[in-house]
Amino acid sequence: MKDSYKIFLSEQEMPQQWYNIQPDLPRPMPPYIHPVTHKLLGPEDMAPIFPMELIKQEVSQERWIEIPDDVRRILRLWRPSPLHRARRLEAELKTPARIYYKNESVSPPGSHKPNTAVAQAYYNKQAGVRRLTTETGAGQWGSALSFACSCFDLECRVYMVKVSYFQKPYRRSLIHIWGAEVFPSPTDMTNSGRAILAQDPDSSGSLGIAISEAVEDAVQHEDTKYSLGSVLNHVLLHQTVVGLETEKQLALAGEKKPDILVGCVGGGSNFAGFAFPFVPRKLKGEDIRIIAVEPTSCPTLTKGQYTYDFGDTAGLTPLIMMYTLGHSFVPPGIHAGGLRYHGDAPLLSLLVHDKIMEARAYPQTPVFESAITFARTEGIIPAPETAHCVHAAIDEALQCKATGEEKCIVIAFSGHGHFDLTAYDAFLGGKLEDYVYPDEKIHEAIAGIPKVTV
Repeated sequence: MKDSYKIFLSEQEMPQQWYNIQPDLPRPMPPYIHPVTHKLLGPEDMAPIFPMELIKQEVSQERWIEIPDDVRRILRLWRPSPLHRARRLEAELKTPARIYYKNESVSPPGSHKPNTAVAQAYYNKQAGVRRLTTETGAGQWGSALSFACSCFDLECRVYMVKVSYFQKPYRRSLIHIWGAEVFPSPTDMTNSGRAILAQDPDSSGSLGIAISEAVEDAVQHEDTKYSLGSVLNHVLLHQTVVGLETEKQLALAGEKKPDILVGCVGGGSNFAGFAFPFVPRKLKGEDIRIIAVEPTSCPTLTKGQYTYDFGDTAGLTPLIMMYTLGHSFVPPGIHAGGLRYHGDAPLLSLLVHDKIMEARAYPQTPVFESAITFARTEGIIPAPETAHCVHAAIDEALQCKATGEEKCIVIAFSGHGHFDLTAYDAFLGGKLEDYVYPDEKIHEAIAGIPKVTV
């Protein structure tokens, strides 16, 4: 296997359990706070929007949680996903580094998102739910949940951030093909959306706004629950199939350990699912760098504040301790729509805050340059989100070239860019602009964060 371009696992080797990092954290994660009373959030407070089994997973302290057979049967349509050795990229860079990428683009929707979408749809179906609502940024999550709902005969409504709704029409097509509805957010269908449109009729939308609309829709219908594509603990839990498989595949490739793990971060689900299984090894002393990569236009981990904030714009969701740019933050319409979220997963935020993981931000022009290099060597076109960690991996590989170090670098390749070709056209036509979000705008949004004492 050491000389292979791809390292496969058999269907039987797909993980049978999800890994829950909570028992292995260096300190407990700060509790969730009720958005109205500012008291500690209890399971009953989450019941209007989530089924009880997902609520149990959200707060579980069990290290391993069984994956239901019905979920594994669907995941086996594309799992285990391959781990590729990027030999042509290595040769192009003339680096002594060994570069691998865990290819989640092989799923039906083309990204990592169905790893949790299938699980969430299953638990909702088991609970007697008829309909799910959700938000989506670039459309990866919306299309993944639409796919999952079609597998379990559930209705689905997607509120898609308006700028991405028009930038990425073919993700809308996927959502329709799998039988779901999709609307550009903010809409005039909810109180949250109407309030935003009253302030700014031309609002380009944000994930925070779309979350408000989806949550409001869910709580107003007895047969409906809300489904989230990132941030919360149970979502990150379901994504750990990625890291668990990667760990086995690296061993088959003859790698004792990864030296550097890189992944893009919007809310944190793909990066966490890829990296969390390696965190206990780092905590025990193994020298593993774990790098979260985000855009300079939405620098949550690199410029945000670690504090309690709402997960949505209207303040309907619980207050969670996380890195945030402020729930009123509306980022510019960069093509990496999945990275345009004001906050980050509380579990990931804790690990970054405690310096177990590190974060960096890049503007989009050099990111697309690296994506082109990757596509011309490895043949796969990265999604704009994924291109961020591809760029970080190339940076690290060039550092190895300068120092002569033979490091093992592993990329969380979260999705392909086949539905993002307008972004590539814009880049190739010289029409993409780099954007660094102004500090004063960040300070303005952070000033509106509620003050919470636990």
